[in-house]
Amino acid sequence: MPLTPLLVGVDVGTTNLKVLAIDPDTMELVAHAARPVETNVPRPGYAEQNPDAIWQLLLTCLDELATEVAAAGRSLGALCFSTAMHSLLAVDEAGKPLTPALLWSDNRASEEATDLRREQGDLYKAIGVPIHPMLPLCKLIWFGKHQTRLLKRAARWLSVKEYLWWKLTGRYEVDYAIATATGLFDSRKTTWHRPALKLAGISTEQLSTPVNTTHVVPYVALPGQAVPGLLPGTLLVIGASDGCLANLGAGAVEPGITTITIGTSGAVRRTSIRPVRDAQSRLFSYPLYRHDSGSTTSQPVATHSETRHPGQAETGLSDWYVVGGPTNNGANVLEWLSEKLTHQDVPTVLATAETIPPGADGLLFLPYLQGERAPLWNAAARGSYRNLDWQHTQAHLVRAALEGVMFNLRQIELLLARHAGPTRVIHANGGFAQSEFWVQMMADVFGVPVRLNASNESGAIGAVLLARLALSLHTGKPVSLTDLTRQIAFGHTFEPNAERHKVYLQSFKQFQTLIDTP
Repeated sequence: MPLTPLLVGVDVGTTNLKVLAIDPDTMELVAHAARPVETNVPRPGYAEQNPDAIWQLLLTCLDELATEVAAAGRSLGALCFSTAMHSLLAVDEAGKPLTPALLWSDNRASEEATDLRREQGDLYKAIGVPIHPMLPLCKLIWFGKHQTRLLKRAARWLSVKEYLWWKLTGRYEVDYAIATATGLFDSRKTTWHRPALKLAGISTEQLSTPVNTTHVVPYVALPGQAVPGLLPGTLLVIGASDGCLANLGAGAVEPGITTITIGTSGAVRRTSIRPVRDAQSRLFSYPLYRHDSGSTTSQPVATHSETRHPGQAETGLSDWYVVGGPTNNGANVLEWLSEKLTHQDVPTVLATAETIPPGADGLLFLPYLQGERAPLWNAAARGSYRNLDWQHTQAHLVRAALEGVMFNLRQIELLLARHAGPTRVIHANGGFAQSEFWVQMMADVFGVPVRLNASNESGAIGAVLLARLALSLHTGKPVSLTDLTRQIAFGHTFEPNAERHKVYLQSFKQFQTLIDTP
């Protein structure tokens, strides 16, 4: 009996590019390859990457993956893409890049974002993402002020994903999640938002065609270009953004499950069957899958006559949104403690924090070392210690800083709970999950169990699960995303300690008084 073709999750982050081949029947990893992605900082506040270098990294990883897959006696059935949000580059008529790819962390458009937030506050209701320098919308306004000729010369403005997709397929297409992350898209109407385009100084002709996250294109080698490991007809699924697919890959699709990811930065996310709009414009809503947008596959598929109803969150045919808030400050705070404050390695820093009791003897830390997105949305915010006195040692400074990261995440989670209901369990992932001490602190601060994913590759796993949904729609036999996530393996669950939680409640109340979040 022939083995099931493998599904590949392509995870293009700002730090690493990874490709993972997974058996869809067992969800076991069969092959993988990864390469670091280089970020250039030509001047303070800038963050750029070379889109052609990323394309070459993808080809290298796929070549390595194909060798491993062949050695395992397997074949590839489909690829699905998870990519970082908010990147922006210009290309000419031939598709040649005119600029580097500007990353979400590129803050050159801070002034434009401040002005836009003050003058166009109602824009959030349509675009569903807070106005911040990370948005391509703000960067396009910056180009309009500082590089007007380039704005006019550019044939198209793309994200990194769109550039890779065009190199693979010859099509200028963008999924709904990445489109929403531009600040130029109305995800409820699934169309480019013309008032935002007018502010940016561009037209719809300079943007890609929006498609559903389950959009499928059979691979056909373009003239003079063969992609390693891809046979003609291999299905390419456009996929979604890394945040959306990390939520799916973490198994967080049911009510009451909150995903918290802490890498260098972090995010608090929930899955919802409807978009969220916060009165103070502090939360995002990215489409994970839109059922009511019609079929966006490149070949005819079966139609479905099911009628939506509130309980349809349990089927793969609902609208699915990932809602929440991102933070700039996660493990970068631990890195700062290690490199700048203590000059000790990370394990020593964490061990030092454990010598101090919860609450750090009254010391508080505002973790805004690199500005902040949620809950403040203030790129000028900066970190500080409060209540510092003679009794506090370096170990107190360390403990308070780690607690400050958790308190800020708790503030985002409470904001999200107003719209999506309370959290009953946290699915945690990211680099911080390697520290049992820090994960236990999360359980104690939030007062709910924290469950770790068995794999830290939630973005790639989410891409594979979305590929399975796309293929089921492609064949006219839709499956349930909820059922698919039941295959996800979990590791240890950390239960909250009641006494420590009580201490943290008092510290958190003091933390809340220090930040302006109504």
